[in-house]
Amino acid sequence: MLHALKIADTEHSLALSRAPQGYRLHLADQTLSVALRQEADGATWLQVGDRHLRVHVATRGDQVFVHLDGEAYELRYRHPLDRLAAQSAGSADDSVIAPMPGSVVALSVAIGDAVTKGQVLMVMESMKMETTLVAPRDGVIAAITYAKGQSFDRDAVLLSLEPSESKSTS
Repeated sequence: MLHALKIADTEHSLALSRAPQGYRLHLADQTLSVALRQEADGATWLQVGDRHLRVHVATRGDQVFVHLDGEAYELRYRHPLDRLAAQSAGSADDSVIAPMPGSVVALSVAIGDAVTKGQVLMVMESMKMETTLVAPRDGVIAAITYAKGQSFDRDAVLLSLEPSESKSTS
């Protein structure tokens, strides 16, 4: 069965199948062996083909946050029915939710600011790692729940969006 996994703004179709030492990732015309292993010291290692990479992973529902080689990635599984609903109704997230407990390091927006999908909204810190949170869609900042330096729990609503004023076309 093909699944959709959204990484940043790009959606990828992929399939996973079991393998003796983990899984096989079927992506386009490639098949790669993949495995995730946690050591006794708490370190997590991702194997992709012949490469072994140290990673930090946090999950929230269908979202997976991965810190790898100094970069942060957000992966989101999208159920096929949700994908169809979003395509037909144009719906999008109205809230930016904390993927893990942390604190606000920087705010790049204010209430009333118009933002575009992918625009940086804030930077948070958790376990001495910074994660940049971006706008899930175009809109206007309706609320900012936490100020710079404030701490929050996982799943806290950090910012809320409302639709932009419709633009008239001539």
